[in-house]
Amino acid sequence: MTMTKQTVQQRSQSAYAQAGVDIDSKMSGIEYIKKMVAGTSTSGVVGGIGSFGGLFKAPGKESLLVASTDGVGTKLKVAVLAKRHDTVGQDIVNHCVNDILVQGAKPLFFLDYIGASRFDAAIFKDVVAGLCKACKENGCALLGGETAEMPGLYPVGEYDLVGTIVGVVDKKNLITGKSIKPGDVIIGLPSGGLQTNGFSLARKVFFDLCGLTPQDLVPGTRVSVANALLAVHKSFLKPVTTLMQKKIPIQGMAHITGGGFVDNIPRVLPNTCNAVIDRNSWRVPTLFTFIERQGKVSHDEMYRVFNMGIGFVIIVRKKDAAAALDVLTHLHQSPTVIGCIEKGERKVVYRDTAAV
Repeated sequence: MTMTKQTVQQRSQSAYAQAGVDIDSKMSGIEYIKKMVAGTSTSGVVGGIGSFGGLFKAPGKESLLVASTDGVGTKLKVAVLAKRHDTVGQDIVNHCVNDILVQGAKPLFFLDYIGASRFDAAIFKDVVAGLCKACKENGCALLGGETAEMPGLYPVGEYDLVGTIVGVVDKKNLITGKSIKPGDVIIGLPSGGLQTNGFSLARKVFFDLCGLTPQDLVPGTRVSVANALLAVHKSFLKPVTTLMQKKIPIQGMAHITGGGFVDNIPRVLPNTCNAVIDRNSWRVPTLFTFIERQGKVSHDEMYRVFNMGIGFVIIVRKKDAAAALDVLTHLHQSPTVIGCIEKGERKVVYRDTAAV
């Protein structure tokens, strides 16, 4: 009986590889990206990647560690559809950086998890390149991670991406929001598109209801669907750090992610305060108005699901608002006063001015 070339190749594979998990392929991929990851090393890193645990020098006793974990979510399905994987790594790093930034923390190191049905070296390389790019931009070491092949758990051709960040803040500089009081001003900073939230609804509108492809233009714009939906989740570390360096007191901050204004701003409000937001104080990008119109989504639900063009808010005293706006404007952040703090019960109230 003559054996085919395919039969010989199958027999030369390990039983585990034939079951769907190729350890050799994964390990060769990890070796390939080690140099890339080494480029994110900072002064606190002890040793390199490859051990069972990453090592990092502990900060001083007057410092606090701040940690957060999050995922990219179904934005990954857009990346797979568009066959573009170089931005999602940046998304998860920047998202996590912003989450700890609201407490005044600067990132120290980042850990990633990539899970897939089958290891794809090209996709893995692009994802890790994005992780490394964002880590370097945020002065953060990519200290380690995990890559898992689990056939049957993840759909073929798709993957999951999750990250954990650890940062540091001096105890005396910790920002909790407890100093927020009526009369304070709320400054909004523009988002980079949807950031990493609301993609299940966005995909339904663009691909299911409207039948668009990643290559089509978003109606009313000159931007492709892929570019609009895969726009990188911005990091707000540099502008916020500059405000701190300029000694402009920040009373509180919020990262506008899932849950929009209504769920995120109250996380930093005292029990006796409301955040009053004027939804006509900034121009909502076409991307969001398209989803609202074509998806027949209520106005209030849009502001609950999406950031509507505001990715981060900074709360300052009224007397400090002009200086903060000046600094942020010079940093090309296009800041806008979007509301104020009033007496209340720790919630967001929309009080929209007449549209001009």
